[in-house]
Amino acid sequence: MLSPVRPDRAARLLFPYARFGPVPATIGAMAALRFPGRPALIDEQGVLTYAELERRAAALATALRDRVGDGRIGVLCRNHRGFVETLLAASRLGNDVVLLNTDSSAIQLGQVAEREGVGLLVHDAEFGDVVDESSFTGRRVLAWTDTGQAGQESGHETVEELATVTEPEPLSPGRTSNVIVMTSGTTGTPKGARHDLSLSSLLPVALSHMMRVPVRSGAPIVIAPPLFHILGFAYTTVGLAMGMPLVLSRRFDASETLQAIVACEAEALVAVPVMLQRLLDVPDRPRTPSLRVVVSGGAALHPHLSDAFMDAFGDVLVNVYGATETGWATIATPGDLRAAPGTVGKPSFRLTIRILDEHGREVPRGTTGEIYTGGGLRFAGYTGGGGRRVLDGLTSTGDLGHFDGAGRLFIDGRADDMIVSGGENVFPGEVENLLGGHPGVAEVSVVGVDDEKFGKRLAAYVVRAPGAEVSEDDLKAHVRKHLARYKVPRDVRFVRALPRTSTGKIKAGSLDG
Repeated sequence: MLSPVRPDRAARLLFPYARFGPVPATIGAMAALRFPGRPALIDEQGVLTYAELERRAAALATALRDRVGDGRIGVLCRNHRGFVETLLAASRLGNDVVLLNTDSSAIQLGQVAEREGVGLLVHDAEFGDVVDESSFTGRRVLAWTDTGQAGQESGHETVEELATVTEPEPLSPGRTSNVIVMTSGTTGTPKGARHDLSLSSLLPVALSHMMRVPVRSGAPIVIAPPLFHILGFAYTTVGLAMGMPLVLSRRFDASETLQAIVACEAEALVAVPVMLQRLLDVPDRPRTPSLRVVVSGGAALHPHLSDAFMDAFGDVLVNVYGATETGWATIATPGDLRAAPGTVGKPSFRLTIRILDEHGREVPRGTTGEIYTGGGLRFAGYTGGGGRRVLDGLTSTGDLGHFDGAGRLFIDGRADDMIVSGGENVFPGEVENLLGGHPGVAEVSVVGVDDEKFGKRLAAYVVRAPGAEVSEDDLKAHVRKHLARYKVPRDVRFVRALPRTSTGKIKAGSLDG
């Protein structure tokens, strides 16, 4: 637990908030005042204390101030100190910070940078070709370079150079920065989500998290999802706020992640469901007795996976549900997952969730409808214009779901994923959950495809479990045994792997043919 703050230090801790507002820079500065000698970040370059991280962020902010002007600062980095330092530096300048997806193509990157008004781009050297091929013409700073590569060799300055040689100067921005997180959709150009942040909107979320997720101040936390993703970004801020050492790696490797947990005696792990499956698949897994909580989010956590993970690692799994637009809305504890596998839990404190039909009327418990939320993070619309549908002050998540009798929420799929096959409504996620629990299936994705006779039909793309000889007929019979006949996939195709984004989602359109 966090130790109490002496009254004579309270004013010092509040000063960064008064100067910068509710932004990551404030969180980093307050942590440095409170935990100066504590490790703040552990990555492939070593360890930084909170005092060192704050000093480097302040120096980098001073250097970037004269290089960015009034434009926004884009961050195109993997998980390492350069990402965190840039985030803390940029958000103390008053310039908005745009977290960019490292999976972006050159065309997407150019479109997003132009739309968001990015004037300075901080990126890893490995993305140099993508940036070169994009339409971005602004100033560039390198965050992570290959061993021995200096900024002069590439023609660009580096974060390391700027943070090392610049003397920090006091900064008093004229406005509060916004951190713009891109939506994680798998098609089209990502949209930037804006939020109206304040203590009144953040405190209820923080209280819910403290009551349901047993993370401790000072305990190392391994953050595996990309930091540009809402899940990775959220737990970066949680970790900094609680004085937790952030354990980061540029690329996810299941075996190395387990080794990092053991070596750092990490008590918390943040991951997306496909990463949990990869951890289970590691042969001769080391024991991880320090692990107290594993937070899963960003994609559907299938019941068979949550059961298997807790059987292997203990009842430490927590499932969070939310969206880039709305923040986390529900949290399922290990008890929830044992009692009702597949649930995303109960609503966060002071957050309202309603399940509405197509006419905006609330549906009974057990009935599927569209999920609307209100009272959490205040979504302020997309940076390129537009927003979510709002009814009576509640914002649509775009997801379909239902409540059970105990008030636990279940996600039945995306509203735009539901198909009508032969006049029947079919949710691919229901069939995907069932097939995912078959012992002969390692991974599966179920999608709707065009059908001349029925309008739409289900197609299942299956990765067999190692050594399994399960057939198309076996899987169809398995679905037929448990679900209505119209939910049986007409096509079952076996593939070697499912194409995924860096956040674990299936790439839309990649399973055709």
